[in-house]
Amino acid sequence: MAVVAAAAMLHPRAWTPVVSYGGELASSLTSSPVRVLMAAVILCAGAVAVLRRARRLRDVYLVDYGCFLGEPQHRVPTATATEHARLMPYLVDGESLDFMLRLHERSGIGEETSIPDSLRYMPPDRGVAASCAEAELVIFAAVDSALARAAPALPRGAADIDALVVACSFTTLAPEFADLVVNRYGLRADVRTVNLSGMGCSGALICVGLAKNLLQVAPPGTRALVVTTELLSSMFYPGTKREMLVPNVLFRMGAAAIVMSNSPERARFRIGHVVRTLTAARDRDYRCAFQEEDDQGVTGINLSKELPAAAARALQENLLAFAPAVLPASELLRVAFSSLRRKFLGEAAKRYRPAFGRAFQHIVTKFLGRSGRGTGSRVEGRHFIKLWYEWGIHLWNDKLLCGTRS
Repeated sequence: MAVVAAAAMLHPRAWTPVVSYGGELASSLTSSPVRVLMAAVILCAGAVAVLRRARRLRDVYLVDYGCFLGEPQHRVPTATATEHARLMPYLVDGESLDFMLRLHERSGIGEETSIPDSLRYMPPDRGVAASCAEAELVIFAAVDSALARAAPALPRGAADIDALVVACSFTTLAPEFADLVVNRYGLRADVRTVNLSGMGCSGALICVGLAKNLLQVAPPGTRALVVTTELLSSMFYPGTKREMLVPNVLFRMGAAAIVMSNSPERARFRIGHVVRTLTAARDRDYRCAFQEEDDQGVTGINLSKELPAAAARALQENLLAFAPAVLPASELLRVAFSSLRRKFLGEAAKRYRPAFGRAFQHIVTKFLGRSGRGTGSRVEGRHFIKLWYEWGIHLWNDKLLCGTRS
């Protein structure tokens, strides 16, 4: 009937007898070679359209997300942390404490950030049980929030989740965190799960890219849950090596959960390009964040002085790879013209810096230390998932309107 209707739109008069007398369809077609050719062309065009639609990569959408915000009992003001450290001279000497206080003042860590209960003990509890308790606290709170906010798109709740991707910045446990979520929320037996650890601060967006790749080739209506977190219990360093004391100051407790789908129904955002730039081939970048033992055999995360420079290089390379996919044609032409000028005129020609503001209305970046202006005192320190906290601030301030690009 679709072929007949299409042909009727093209030639309504000639095809009227065919529509009116369905029993004469074969004789009408065979009576004119032109009609046979037209029907064959329409059938082929329809088949090609169906195949192309089935094979093309689908758009991926962010339905909604939730974050762990912490309770008042998890708050750690600077005065409380300082007093706690002074009561443990057998772990933290005066010189190390002064170093951490100076770093804290420059980092912009607020008074509303959170640490787990395990770090309030003397000495702090770095055991497996403490890490499990912290994981359950932050992950379950974030997933509960995400599922509640995405409830209109999940009629059966967690049972509608088809894929699960979980990442933790440094910590890994057995059973893995993905199994923890599956057990808590009773996900289906056929759910696809991926668990990442040791990916550092970039793991959150790596998870989003992984889920996006999965949803692009999955059947329509597939939904994925992405969970990212960082645990402090096992990361805490009770030593005196300065490079390994830095994470004690800069990192705070947090988690985020994101519901993604390849169906636009009830989605809040469409996810565009996800570009990853890997710089681990360079030795300096490879060693800038390293888990190791100090001279006393105490394990911790060593953040070297090369980290800011390595992050700057990675950001520059990522922008070079990302820009062609998002910048308007006018900006790309200006960049190409600038490159030609520098090729013929040398360094005397000024390099053109593309205006990313013409491609985006909002730009959220993730750096160690101070957050962007207006992000609030509860965001700092959650570097692994800071992007989602700052994104929430933009939503809360009604800055992300329909049609904007971020």
